[in-house]
Amino acid sequence: MKNDATKRTPFATRRQALSLGVGGFAALALAACSPDDASSSNGASSSDASADATPVAIDATAYDSLIASGAVADDATVQASSWAKAIKDAGSFRVGTTRTSTLFSLLNETDGKLRGFDAGLSQLLARYILGDESKIEVTQVTSDTRESVLTNGQVDAVFATYSITDARKKLISFAGPYYTSQQGILVKADNTDINGVDDLKGKNVAAQSGSTGPGVVAEFAPEAKVQEFSTDEEARTALEQGRVDAYIIDITLHYGSVAKNPGKYRIAGDPFGPDDPYGIGLPLDSDGVAFVNAFLKKVEDEGTWAKLWQIAIGDRTGVASAPEAPAIQA
Repeated sequence: MKNDATKRTPFATRRQALSLGVGGFAALALAACSPDDASSSNGASSSDASADATPVAIDATAYDSLIASGAVADDATVQASSWAKAIKDAGSFRVGTTRTSTLFSLLNETDGKLRGFDAGLSQLLARYILGDESKIEVTQVTSDTRESVLTNGQVDAVFATYSITDARKKLISFAGPYYTSQQGILVKADNTDINGVDDLKGKNVAAQSGSTGPGVVAEFAPEAKVQEFSTDEEARTALEQGRVDAYIIDITLHYGSVAKNPGKYRIAGDPFGPDDPYGIGLPLDSDGVAFVNAFLKKVEDEGTWAKLWQIAIGDRTGVASAPEAPAIQA
């Protein structure tokens, strides 16, 4: 895979309005999930790093096989979209993503391949357009650069746990949503008292200050006792030391913590609270929105979305079955 791809301009000429149920999404107060959820904000502290703890690795064989079995669009379908046609003509798909997100897009230093839920969708889309999932040029992005790499034409799309917001929709367009996150409850693995939000009554619950966590706890578990912490690491340390009974934040972060610290934590019960929809970032007003939405519907209908989620996330975090994919907004 190449980095910092040569610039080309695949911008569409036909306007595609992306109706995302603005009233519902505008009510979301959830902050965007960082594309680097596996690095600083979700890193293990020195106090929780077990000498023999090995992160649960992705099943690379199953993952690679699934991607290689992905559908390939016929030429007429590709030619009907100026966005997809530009990618086909260039012979490569330029993607903005991360290399450090444990479950969504993580670089394997041994074979040089990115694997994860976001990485898999981008590779399936490359295969759909180009007939070859390896024809991807990767530019690493951060939360601060996701819009700029699209607006300056450096990439064709961004896959990076990218929350759909009204402010961002003024600068770029979104396909999807392809994934929806909610709040989750993290407890120590040996905790048998807490198995859902109803069990938080009277419990000491950690939440991150400045996040929507305290408000969500107040709404859904009003009799819980909230303790606020500045970082994910501080909250998890309090959980490990028994100063709190549970920790509530975006469940995507909890999935990463469980995968990186096998046997230490458990996710208690189902996700809850308001939805935080993740979308695929595209150039503003690109007709790629319609093309990518049709692709997403296809991988969801054929079961590929659920299989990818299970390999990338479920099997590594002890979740037995994939959630229902969110409704794609036309």
